[in-house]
Amino acid sequence: MISKNGLKLGDLEIKVPVFQGGMGVGVSLSKLAGAVAKAGGVGVISTAQIGFRDEEFSKHPLESNLKAIKSEIKKAREIAGGGVLGVNIMVATREYEKYVKAAVEAGIDMIISGAGLPMDLPGMVKGSKVKLLPIVSSKRALNVIMKFWSKKYNRLPDGIVVEGPMAGGHLGFSTEEIGSITKEQYEEEIKAIINTVKETDSNIPVIVGGGIFDKEDMERCLKLGADGVQVATRFVTTEECDAHENYKQAYINAKKEDVEIVKSPVGMPGRAIHNTFLDKVAQGERFMRGCRQCIKSCDPRTAPYCITEALINAVEGRLDEGLIFCGANVYKCDKMESVVSIMEEFKSCICQMP
Repeated sequence: MISKNGLKLGDLEIKVPVFQGGMGVGVSLSKLAGAVAKAGGVGVISTAQIGFRDEEFSKHPLESNLKAIKSEIKKAREIAGGGVLGVNIMVATREYEKYVKAAVEAGIDMIISGAGLPMDLPGMVKGSKVKLLPIVSSKRALNVIMKFWSKKYNRLPDGIVVEGPMAGGHLGFSTEEIGSITKEQYEEEIKAIINTVKETDSNIPVIVGGGIFDKEDMERCLKLGADGVQVATRFVTTEECDAHENYKQAYINAKKEDVEIVKSPVGMPGRAIHNTFLDKVAQGERFMRGCRQCIKSCDPRTAPYCITEALINAVEGRLDEGLIFCGANVYKCDKMESVVSIMEEFKSCICQMP
């Protein structure tokens, strides 16, 4: 559990209990994840369309993605220097099980999984030592997963990640909930989730994410009873982030009023920075040029644009043709930083513990 020496998660020792959030497409790959792991946190690679740079991606996206999972994990290991690495795999991903097995075969330390309930995840990793951390947004979802895993697989999660309504990208809330849930109300939900987990097994760590930007946010979460935090947006404006410089600059330039909730083609609300692309979509323009077989819930016949193409355009710097996902606190990004300096800030919270 959490102490001045960090966080114990099974046989994994995490010096600084900061889990870098998985950001796709291509925002958190080996370079960023490796740097966070090296600095003592948990570096997380997003597997969402991870093979987009492969020359065969447009024709064979699944094969490109499975190959890239293994190559990105290998590259991250070379950077991490023995640090802890995870992958974020969305349950809504087509061929979800193949992504899970590719990560296990590559020797990943943990799998963090949301965008749906990972009900059968334990069966997919049977015989491995990989740690499993489902992402939940409510006590209800937590109870469903824990009861099902316990009954069918005789195991519990190795950790729980709680993602609140201030998170970036696709969100596990309705548009109405995002606009109406107050910070205080959601803190009560966080405490309810933490209490439920600890009553079941006090050794299961709870990691809180969504709107965690600085040391003060981490201190607040630890006071609520969390064992660590998940941070994503803050790591985009680092030298080590895998995204194009234009993408990072969009974060630095963003004002609070530039952040909006969008309706994603995959059927979930998402948080993004307003830009020309979103204006065109709002005006009825359609940007559907082929399907990359990413999310089960997307219907290419009616989707206004391909979410994969929009996210690739953004991460490669073509911002006027892309969707720029972000967290609610993106407007706080005002300069380029290093992963080490950010991790040192969060580390100071742990050093102050009694």
